[in-house]
Amino acid sequence: MAYSRRSFLKTSSAVAFATMAKVRSMADPATHPAAIVPQLSQFGYGDVTLLEGPVREQFDRNHAFYLALDEDALLKPYRQRAGLPAPGEDMGGWYSWQPLSDINRSPNNGFAPGHSFGQYLSGLARDYAATGDPATKQKVHRLVQGFGPAITSNFWRENRFPAYTYDKISIGMIDAHEFADDPLAFKALDAALDSVKDHLPPGPLSRAEQIARPHTDISFCWDEPYTLPENQLLAWQRGAGSRYREMGLHYLADSWYWDPLAAGENVLPGKHAYSHVNAMSSAMQAYFVLGNEKYLRAAKNGFEFVRTTQSFATGGWGPNEEFRKPGSGDLGESLTKTHASFETPCGSYGHFKITRYLLRTTKDSRYGDSMERVLYNCILGALPIEKDGYGFYYSDYNNDGTKVYHPQTWHCCTGTFSQITADYGISAYFHDAGGVYVNLYVPSRVAWNGAGGRVTLTQKTNYPHESASQIEVATEKDMAFPVYLRIPAWAGAKTAIAVNGKRVSLSPAPGQFARVERTWKNGDRIEIEFEMATTLEAVDAQHPDLVAAVHGPLALFAVGEIPATVRRADMLAAAQVAKGSTDWQAKMDTGVLTLRPFAAIEKEKYRLYLQTQA
Repeated sequence: MAYSRRSFLKTSSAVAFATMAKVRSMADPATHPAAIVPQLSQFGYGDVTLLEGPVREQFDRNHAFYLALDEDALLKPYRQRAGLPAPGEDMGGWYSWQPLSDINRSPNNGFAPGHSFGQYLSGLARDYAATGDPATKQKVHRLVQGFGPAITSNFWRENRFPAYTYDKISIGMIDAHEFADDPLAFKALDAALDSVKDHLPPGPLSRAEQIARPHTDISFCWDEPYTLPENQLLAWQRGAGSRYREMGLHYLADSWYWDPLAAGENVLPGKHAYSHVNAMSSAMQAYFVLGNEKYLRAAKNGFEFVRTTQSFATGGWGPNEEFRKPGSGDLGESLTKTHASFETPCGSYGHFKITRYLLRTTKDSRYGDSMERVLYNCILGALPIEKDGYGFYYSDYNNDGTKVYHPQTWHCCTGTFSQITADYGISAYFHDAGGVYVNLYVPSRVAWNGAGGRVTLTQKTNYPHESASQIEVATEKDMAFPVYLRIPAWAGAKTAIAVNGKRVSLSPAPGQFARVERTWKNGDRIEIEFEMATTLEAVDAQHPDLVAAVHGPLALFAVGEIPATVRRADMLAAAQVAKGSTDWQAKMDTGVLTLRPFAAIEKEKYRLYLQTQA
């Protein structure tokens, strides 16, 4: 039966989802409404539970790691600069403070003092919201309480990255307020802004504009003031005060970034990759707050340039942290020139954010497709951070690739790693006033209070190592609402959806959300089976015979003995050694070639792109 929008909004499902959204928006009376409300809403962190599987394992490992960080060590560089007692050991690496005149300091010790404090705080606040763990909430509160008296103007003197570091502090404090109910977080945020305001760049300076100004050395030109608007506008919306809105709008990089991107000009080449993708989330917040379509066009165009002109088969981008000129062949050339192919935790975090914003705004499933590529081929394969601060930084797509830890400790990716794993749950499902959208096929459970009682969807899957996913419906009463399933653009014609074992009367269209609507009863079961083909993707147009094998969303890396050239037909015929296995085999004239997804690779050498025979 077809429903008009008007009649459908009268159903109980519309009431259920609309009520849930209303309750959330009214939770904080200081919240300021935005001019634009996205078509899709996020569920709360606590509404989604990750179930047993690789995604949950990585979440749990990071939660435990960051929960165990020494609080005095985290606060030490701030306390030192404030002249306060500073117990605890130096964390070392990027994080510790050292005077610039100390020529005997170890390489990169003190490179960015305290830079990731706010990200660790943000990740812990989100982890608490997802788990309800009291110890995590208590740690967030203690860190905020310790930070407030320790942030002074002296902290920013001789600081390379005042905008960068303040931006991370901002998200930490507003997340502590929003997700961990911290009563001191806004006061600490005010203290941080008061301390840094005279040390910030005067506006949204590009790196080129910073280089043109007097500077101590080139590293002082790498600050990122153009990323500030997102978190300042979020702070205003969450009730921190009007000066955060004013600051956010002041740092919008209209002249050199948003205006040309909105006009369709690709200005990415030559720019630092992660920070300029991260800044696209600022354009989205500007769109929400101002209602100016320019910022939406800029973010959409910018991300499309990333997706179509800068990306490897994994979904990663930015070799040596730099965007390349389309048509130059630089992506292919990078495979022999660098092992720093994709800044993985940072890039994945920025990628997840902008795809969530764009998906929620447009309901376009391509953003979910892009997100899942980065999930399975990049961040899920990151090595676990070690207790001494050694962390995974770059995915390596070099012809002689391997996984390694970055030689400097407590670098930027140790901050974003804490945040992206906390965000896995809120990236998996969305909702509108009518129904629920399944974006990621990961073992998980989403629950909400509907008009007819509690509703839960429980997803069981070994996707993408197996081609099917099953969603069990639990309801207290029968309830009508649609479930929307993302059908990736790569899905073949044999992709099928069934309810309670009976195929539903629709042909799911690749590149869209398939709508499955019925009056759901407790115990109903949705099953989706994807037709996953193996394709070969060239690294760029200038190297058409240098290809990666991609099965569904999964890029496959060659390991072991790798021949100098392969035949396309052999690669396309690669098959799993068993159902659900992470090992694949392609039969060659010279023997059998083994392929594995990135998350299954450990210490072995690997290669993503293989040379095919002409």
